[in-house]
Parts: sequence; C-alpha cells; structure tokens
Amino acid sequence: MRVVISGSSGLIGTALTKDLREGGHDVVALVRRSPTGPHESRWDPAAGTVDADLVRSADAVVNLAGASIGDKRLTDSYVEVVRGSRVDSTRTLVDALLGDDAGAGFRGVLLQGSSMGYYGSRGEEVLSERSEPGHTVLSGIVADWEAAAQPARDAGIRTVTVRTGLVLAAHGGFAERLLPLVTKGLLGTLGKGDAWHSWITLEDHIRALRFLIGSDHDGAVNAIAPHPARDAALIRALSEAAGRRPGFHVPAFVLEAAVGRAIEDLLSSTRGTAGVLGRLGFEWHHPTIEDAARWVMARR
Repeated sequence: MRVVISGSSGLIGTALTKDLREGGHDVVALVRRSPTGPHESRWDPAAGTVDADLVRSADAVVNLAGASIGDKRLTDSYVEVVRGSRVDSTRTLVDALLGDDAGAGFRGVLLQGSSMGYYGSRGEEVLSERSEPGHTVLSGIVADWEAAAQPARDAGIRTVTVRTGLVLAAHGGFAERLLPLVTKGLLGTLGKGDAWHSWITLEDHIRALRFLIGSDHDGAVNAIAPHPARDAALIRALSEAAGRRPGFHVPAFVLEAAVGRAIEDLLSSTRGTAGVLGRLGFEWHHPTIEDAARWVMARR
C-alpha cells in the first residue's frame, strides 16, 4: 500500500510513518524542504503546489498538516496562522486529488485531520459524530479545516474526518507540557478539575488510523477512547501511575496568562463518545484512563 502523509514530522505523523514503514508499506512524506530521497516529496501548501501525480497514485492520503496550537499564545494573528495553515494544506491536497476529472481517477481514501475541538466546550453534553460544532475560537478553526475537505467528499472520494482527542504519549504533545509536573507531584487539576477530556493513547490512535484506512467508513470519526475522563481523574490516574499523589490546583487565570486564548482548548469540557469506532469493531488496547496512564508512564 502506498500512503502519502502531510504533517509527518508531528507527534502522530512521526508515529504513523514509522508504523506503516515497519509494516512494509510505501510511505511518502510531504515536506517543505528539499527531499532527502524517494521517501519524501516537496510541497508548498501556502502556494498550493504539490506533486499531484504522486498524491493521486496513493492508496491513502493522510492529511495531518497544520501549525501547532499549543506551542504559542493563541493571539488574533496566530489564530489566523493556525487556520490558514490547515485550510491551505487541505485545499492543496484536495485540488490535487480532484485534478481535471473531479476525482474520477482517485480510488483511495483521504484521512482528513480534525479535532474534538470541533465541538467546543459543551459541559456535560454527550457528543457523538452527529453533534453540531461549537462556538469557540478553536471550533471555528476546526470547522473551516473540515469544510476545506468537503469538495473531495462531494466528488465521491471516501473521506474520513478524524476528530482526534487529547493524545496521551510518553513524550511529545500533552506529555511535554504536563507530565513533568505530574511526575513531580506538582499538578492536581487544571481549572476546577470537572471538565471532561476525550482522550486516546498514541498507540491506539495509530492503530485506529490503520483500521480506518482498511475500513469502508466515509464520514466523521471521534478518534478517542470509549471512556472520557474528568480532568481531576485524568491527572490522578497519571499521578498514581507515576507513584505520586496529585499536586496543586492550577487556577484558570494562571493558565490564561500562560497560554492566552488557547485556554479554551485546555479547559474545554468535551464528553465525546467513540460511536463509529465501536460500531466498526475497533478494539482498544487502552480503553480506560487507568490503562492509558500505566502505558504512558511505563514508557517514560
């Protein structure tokens, strides 16, 4: 199987590329620099340029490209950077897939990156793939990101919109920011601690992506574990797996001073269900937050 991946240098992209190559698949990473070999191809999503023949030759195109939300303060100007990077990348790939014959020559699947941030902060509401989008800054970005892929679906290309939750891993992403505090017993809750987090381990997320490529599903998927956890329970599980007691409560105003408008994502309450993955028969290696915490800490 040939898989073309954008965003291959991120947490998920790196793990997926490694996993697929170890499985004997031909993986070509789209990069913005000069390629170092046939396993890479240069593209410029801001300019809308990519090797269309390469993209259309793939059995699966996985679009994970986009500027990071957690690395910088989410100012008005950076919001537009984040939005533009995702929309430009998606449009570039979709235009390549459609070509001059409206997608008639592509028989593979587009796995379109997305986020559980699509739903915004919804308190106790249980959120399925059929739930409406939210009204936060992040949900607006994600809705635009998904909309940029709609022409592919309209043209009959199987398009799987992967709404990823909080990815738990030993290193990278969430881990780089919070696990050092957890392992020292310095973190108890973020904000009030009652917000719901829809999460998944990195291992299960990669397994889910492979599973979705091989399925016949077309549409949105909440790429999360079957049991969401409240913030306090998530921090407690990680702390106990690290042999610590939960530490201090971090007030919302402290977080806002540090991350700005990205606090919407950090403190949002997203109680998602993994309905599609469950109906398709996917089996999680880490279905509970306690399972996940033990897996994470065993790899630090």
